[in-house]
Amino acid sequence: MSEAPPSAEESSTETPAASDGLIKAQVYKDPRPAEAFARYHQRSRERHPNWVYEAVRIVTSLYGWTVFRVRSAYPERVPPSGPAILAPNHSSFMDHFFLGAAIRRKVRFMAKSQLFSAPMKWIYNPGGVFPVRRGHRDEEAFITSNVILERGEALAMYCEGGRSRTGAIGDKARPGIGRLALESGAPVVPIAIMGSADVRRWKQGQFPKVTVMYGEPFRFEQVAEPTREQQQAAADQILAEIKALYDELKSLGREGVLRKARDERHAARGH
Repeated sequence: MSEAPPSAEESSTETPAASDGLIKAQVYKDPRPAEAFARYHQRSRERHPNWVYEAVRIVTSLYGWTVFRVRSAYPERVPPSGPAILAPNHSSFMDHFFLGAAIRRKVRFMAKSQLFSAPMKWIYNPGGVFPVRRGHRDEEAFITSNVILERGEALAMYCEGGRSRTGAIGDKARPGIGRLALESGAPVVPIAIMGSADVRRWKQGQFPKVTVMYGEPFRFEQVAEPTREQQQAAADQILAEIKALYDELKSLGREGVLRKARDERHAARGH
């Protein structure tokens, strides 16, 4: 439901992943104090998304299915209940809509704090989106994320440090997602999204096909206060899982992956 940021530990200068030219640098800083966003965090910690989420989801899912012919492989791998961290690669502002279109669960998102102004804040806040204060180390975003997971909800978080300019996945993950995975002990679902880097080509009359592939969930042993090195190692492992899925998508192609998923689903039903 938002243009999600790369991490709750975002820097006010160019991110490490941006240095290779593949990832869009995050260089903006929100001058507003943390207190300006307290009410949004409070709502996200105390209440579930309301009808606004479903309304936006219906509109964006129909848009994705028809315009970009979004198709998904293995959405059943997302746990149907309980805490879950959904970890996709990030190439487009539409990625959060694409990853949520094929699953029944409501997915919570972070959004860069600049988006929490009128009129969009009236959609994001009741829709379950919460802010991360851009250009600052935002502990409130981590607290909100952990509360959401403790309540048994699903939370999406990008780990690359920004949107990829080319669709290629960067080599370095930001540690924030590793920290959250370790602190919560929640299962992580790696997700590969292929084709979304080209969605802006609709301006030239081009409409790429988008494919979403969900990986097998895995989890880390819970660590109350993980070190920076532990956070980075976990984040790098998550990114490696995303890359493996993306490489499989490129190798088999859209139709090959969808066919494989159908065959496996039919075989499982036969047993």
